[in-house]
Amino acid sequence: MAIPRIIWSIYSTALLVSVLTAVPASVSAIGVCYGRLGNNLPPPGEVVNLYKANKIGSMRIYDPNNEVLQALRGSNIQLVVDVPNENLQSLASDASAAREWVQKNVVAFRPSVSFRYIAVGNEVIPGGLAQYVLPAMQNVQNAVSSAGLQNQIKVSTSVATTVLGTSYPPSAGAFSSAAQTHMNPIVQFLARNGAPLLLNVYPYFAYKDNRNQISASYALFTSTEVVVRDGQFGYRNLFDAMVDAVYAAMEKVGGSNVAIVVSESGWPSAGDFAATIDNAKTYNQNLIRHVGQGTPRRSGRPLETYIFAMFNENQKNPELEKHFGLFNPNKQPVYPISFA
Repeated sequence: MAIPRIIWSIYSTALLVSVLTAVPASVSAIGVCYGRLGNNLPPPGEVVNLYKANKIGSMRIYDPNNEVLQALRGSNIQLVVDVPNENLQSLASDASAAREWVQKNVVAFRPSVSFRYIAVGNEVIPGGLAQYVLPAMQNVQNAVSSAGLQNQIKVSTSVATTVLGTSYPPSAGAFSSAAQTHMNPIVQFLARNGAPLLLNVYPYFAYKDNRNQISASYALFTSTEVVVRDGQFGYRNLFDAMVDAVYAAMEKVGGSNVAIVVSESGWPSAGDFAATIDNAKTYNQNLIRHVGQGTPRRSGRPLETYIFAMFNENQKNPELEKHFGLFNPNKQPVYPISFA
């Protein structure tokens, strides 16, 4: 996870009201992000077995690590694999480099590894690398199509909610001036190719940065009434409001049919304000129960979601970043959680 500096626009004292508990729904397509920034993590083969033992059916990895991909063979775990940010410029400028990347890191492992999405860059819009994202996506898409895999593997990019300039109320969601130059054509690319936008969603950071306006219960899915009324939609938790603001932004630029996949969401168990084991357990367990029902703007459509992260990673900084894991490096859970 690149540290999301999510400044969630709050324009209403309505956020001070309590909110309604999310109704439990069947879990659909819950995955977990497998970061590897630690010097004491178990080997990939043991990690894959840990996913299977906990009935975690999907995984996101942040680079096409050969040892991880080998361990995934025959596992039936659905995979999101990132094109690392440092590769964007070369894949954008050289179609043959993109073909080589896809051949080496995807085609070579199929069909025994179940690739689902290729995330071309993580949280680079807006920013200095943003100009390379769409050209790299186009070259990777062409390489995937040349391999005959365009119906099995969808090409996208992973963005933070900082692509929004307006986020409240959710129906007013719109891309910022800095992001829209890149996001508008990316959304149209996704629409043409039937691919989702990958979105990193962190109510934790929004709550931490706006603690006087946002209640803990709204952030943790534990409230008892609608807190934000937005036309026909009522919002009982911040997660839904954040996702729907991005849906609204995409609708404004021709992306009404583009789905969202939540490519990261989580809550730290230590290291900063409100980062406790109880809060982390509450957030992540409620997230698992909630996403099967979709959001108010896409009600009834299960929202594919990847929890960040599998392990506490001791080589991340600042301190807070070390404590997003569901499991300790010894494979013991940081707190009990059920994926079923």
